[in-house]
Amino acid sequence: MEEGRRLQRISRTSKDPVRLRRAIVVLMSAQGQPVGDITSLLQVGEDYVRDVIHAFNEGGFDALDPKWSGGRPKTIGDQVRERICLIARTSPGDWGIKAFSTWSLAKLAEHLVKHKVVAALSRETLRRILREGKVSWQTTTTWKASTDPAFIAKMHRVLELYDTPPVDGRVVCVDEFGPLGLQPRKGKAWRPLRAPRRLRATYNRYEGVMHMLAALDLATGKMYYRIRERKRWHEFLGLLKALRARWPKEKLYVVLDNFSPHKHAEVRTWAADNDIELVFLPTYGSWLNWIESEFAALRYFALNGTDHRTHDEQNAAIAAYIRWHNARAEPKTGFAPESPIRHWTEFPAKAA
Repeated sequence: MEEGRRLQRISRTSKDPVRLRRAIVVLMSAQGQPVGDITSLLQVGEDYVRDVIHAFNEGGFDALDPKWSGGRPKTIGDQVRERICLIARTSPGDWGIKAFSTWSLAKLAEHLVKHKVVAALSRETLRRILREGKVSWQTTTTWKASTDPAFIAKMHRVLELYDTPPVDGRVVCVDEFGPLGLQPRKGKAWRPLRAPRRLRATYNRYEGVMHMLAALDLATGKMYYRIRERKRWHEFLGLLKALRARWPKEKLYVVLDNFSPHKHAEVRTWAADNDIELVFLPTYGSWLNWIESEFAALRYFALNGTDHRTHDEQNAAIAAYIRWHNARAEPKTGFAPESPIRHWTEFPAKAA
């Protein structure tokens, strides 16, 4: 009786089709159904029915579980698969093929067969081999090498300020964000399937552009900003004066890029007279400025997917995001702790 109840439970709840079918075969046999009726109902062979019943009598409920054999053995060995992945990472030009500059699955499969790497290969099999070998279809990116002879020294200076902020002052990252034009911006949003939000494709620039000058205080993680029509040295000096007024008794270490208004003589003189050290990044090293990641978040969450028609409307959206950010801000620590830059002794001439 206990076996019968368990078989009934399996026949009602099992999600494995093999286990379900075998349980029904055994249950029907236990109820006295002949083999012919079972084969007719389940559309299986008589030998299958007898094998399931005999296996259950010998092994019990374990006989209901499918015994997968692992499928057909691989016809392409591991060494050949590795070679396929290596060839896929080369350029057709490396093989003297001048007609195209990149592989498609069909072209790569044809090339592998022609050079007798494999006897035959379908595009689907090739796709699976590349995925298993962690070779994926990627967009080419660019790399700009720095021409700054003092790159390593400047980078280490910035990282030192990030890792161990001076006890006599405060580290602040400064940069400009923009230009802030009035235009539809692509973005991402949750929408019904195949019903993306639509934005206008044509627009004009009658209202001009604005610029945001911003500062990130690493001690608190808060951002301070102002939006102006231009970003000359006058506007930048105004931001420095605002930062000086906010922390009047602390030395300020301002991390910033090599934008010409930052190096204006009036700016340098005023900064030196007011206990502000301007810490310049190496050329083509803006990624070392911690505020860049905050700008990326601002662009993604506050501007992407919008279509503001006035600067007041757009500025209000930016202000709302900055308020939200500052209400949840935390001290900034741990800048790129696992990055290869931590081990650089010289600036790489190209991407690895």
